[in-house]
Amino acid sequence: MKDVDGQDQKPDQEQGAGRAEPPGGDAARGLPAAELDLASRLTSEHHQSLKLWLRMLSCTVRIENEIRSRLRTSFGITLPRFDLMAQLERHPDGLRMGELSKRMMVTGGNVTGITDQLEREKLVVRVPDPLDRRAWAVRLTPAGRAAFASMASVHERWVDEMLADIPAEDKAILIAQLASMKRRLRVEDGGPQP
Repeated sequence: MKDVDGQDQKPDQEQGAGRAEPPGGDAARGLPAAELDLASRLTSEHHQSLKLWLRMLSCTVRIENEIRSRLRTSFGITLPRFDLMAQLERHPDGLRMGELSKRMMVTGGNVTGITDQLEREKLVVRVPDPLDRRAWAVRLTPAGRAAFASMASVHERWVDEMLADIPAEDKAILIAQLASMKRRLRVEDGGPQP
C-alpha cells in the first residue's frame, strides 16, 4: 500500500492513524488483544486524569482499528478516505481543503493526497468555491455519493454491533458525561466546544 506521497507503507499505518503498536511490542509477543489495551499499562500510582484519558483512548483505538480493517477488507478503502467522504456527504456544496483539514484534524498535505486519490477514482471533484472564485472546494460526485451511501450504512451496522453489549441507558449516560467533559477540557483548540 502507498501513502499519499506514493511511499510504501504498512497496511495498518494509513494516513491519519499514527497509533499503531510499535514493532516488537506486545502484539509481536503474541499477547491477546485485551492485554494490548493502552490502559492496561496503568498502575494505581497513575493520576486519575491519565487513567481516564488512556481508558477513552484504548476504547477508541480498538474500535478504530476494527473499522479500519473492515473498511479495507469489505470496500478496499482506508479510514481517512472514508472520513473525507463523510465530511463531504454532510456538505453537498463542498468544502475547501483547509476546512477539510480542520474537520479531519490532519495536515493539508494529507487532505490533498487523499483528495487526489479520490479524484482519480472519480469519487470527488474540485470545483470553484461559490463564495470566492479564487479558491477551490471539493465535493462528492454522484458516483462518490452512491459509494459513500453504501459504505456508511454498513459502517453504522458495524459500530452498532461493536457496542451492542452496552445497555442503552449506559450509552446515554456516557454521551452526556463525555459532552460535559468536552465542554470543560482545557485545551487550545480555538474556543469552547458545543
